[in-house]
Amino acid sequence: MSGENRDRPHEGQERPAEGRDRPYEGQERPAEGRDRLYELLKVYEGRPAVTAGRGKDPVNLPMIRHWCEAMGDTHPAYRGPDAVAPPTMLQAWTMGGLSGHEDRSEAYGELLALLDGAGYTSVVATDCEQEYLRPLRPGAEITFDAVVESVSPRKTTRLGTGHFVTTRTDVRADGELAGTHRFRILKYAPAARPPKPPERPRRPRPVINRDNAGFWEGVAAHRLLIQRCTACGTLRFPWLPGCGACGAPEWEAVEASGEGTVFSYVVMHHPPFPAFDPPYAVGLIELAEGVRMISNVVGVPYGEVRIGMPVRLEFRRVDEELELPVFRAVADGPAARAAGGER
Repeated sequence: MSGENRDRPHEGQERPAEGRDRPYEGQERPAEGRDRLYELLKVYEGRPAVTAGRGKDPVNLPMIRHWCEAMGDTHPAYRGPDAVAPPTMLQAWTMGGLSGHEDRSEAYGELLALLDGAGYTSVVATDCEQEYLRPLRPGAEITFDAVVESVSPRKTTRLGTGHFVTTRTDVRADGELAGTHRFRILKYAPAARPPKPPERPRRPRPVINRDNAGFWEGVAAHRLLIQRCTACGTLRFPWLPGCGACGAPEWEAVEASGEGTVFSYVVMHHPPFPAFDPPYAVGLIELAEGVRMISNVVGVPYGEVRIGMPVRLEFRRVDEELELPVFRAVADGPAARAAGGER
């Protein structure tokens, strides 16, 4: 639209009282207040957003080339001495770049300030429509005018509640209308999102090196592997680079049966560690093969773990990446039978 006062909304009329352009800041908007805000926003429909704007660069081959490379567009019309710009570049020639726009109207700034003051401080582009009237050729000087085409009533979306603002930009090349670009944004107040439950801390990761990698490969395959010295036949655990009995470095892996007894144990109450739920029983398990290893005792209440209690190996996945060997009390006594599930 035209008219000398269209971008001066208060010229010739009473200026709103101080704070009228941010009417609901810091307080809840009543229903009638929301209607009043929409009335204020509707006033800006048809008012200029940009008048006599100028493209920061004329249409040029380097920008066309960069665009085509980014889009993967190899059409021959966009190369050579008779090249034209891809039609979808229409908006690119009017963009403000990193330095921003210097030609926005006062009316457009007031409209955005009204929305900000009402709490609609976030913005997201939603869609655009373009109409192409003539091709743009390198060397063409770009001018444009933009108008606030429409402001929607208050809408509730998945992002939040706000108003859609549509601007229409008429793009001219050397003074002739070349295309029209409609651009729609949503100015909104983000919807409150329920807080995420705190993530459970993960168990500490085992330190895996060349000396014990074979043990953890066995765990991944649900096998409990111990070492046996090939010089003197001594079994050993944990894994070591050499035999503690004869010092020989050669060894072989032997799969344990998984049967054992509780040789000793402690019940952990304090201090608490992330990813662990005290109290819980930690046992020194003597395997049927004669070596001992530390692991959790499960299957009975922590207070009923006893020295000499028979246990059997099982593997427990503690998170999506880590599986550990644990020992379950053998269900041959009343305590184990009463416990049932894991503890």
